[in-house]
Amino acid sequence: MRFHSLPGSKRYPETEDQYATVLSRYNTVLEELFAGQDVYVISPDWNEHPVPDPRPIDHERWHPGARFWTSVRADPGSEVYTHLYVSRVRWKTGCVDVLLRAVADDRMAGVVITDELVRRVHHPYDGGADVLLADRDERDRMRERHRDWLSAHPLGL
Repeated sequence: MRFHSLPGSKRYPETEDQYATVLSRYNTVLEELFAGQDVYVISPDWNEHPVPDPRPIDHERWHPGARFWTSVRADPGSEVYTHLYVSRVRWKTGCVDVLLRAVADDRMAGVVITDELVRRVHHPYDGGADVLLADRDERDRMRERHRDWLSAHPLGL
């Protein structure tokens, strides 16, 4: 399911009020998914080196506490590697706001927040968030609660 961050499917916030709306929507859904649970916060970095920098500057600033997890080649014919960094945190509203704001500004992409069993996944992006849920009933209930945040596009995009 896809939720938009701002009314009218506006992609990027321009004012502090709009940032407040973006963070409120992200945190509302995250709270419903993970209240009081430990979650994994995963963020990527990309470069041409098979071994990542120990702690890329963006991760220190936007994803504090993240540790290198693994690297994969983005495409078998490519020389670009994706380096994944992960932290485990007890979910609390606002605990990753710095990272979510970087996502909203398109300074960080590919972030994933998930429960320990990967039954619920929140993938924020600049403009919204994709949410994967454990079953259809849970999805339908969340969709109904936040109907105003859904896309008007027939395919839900």
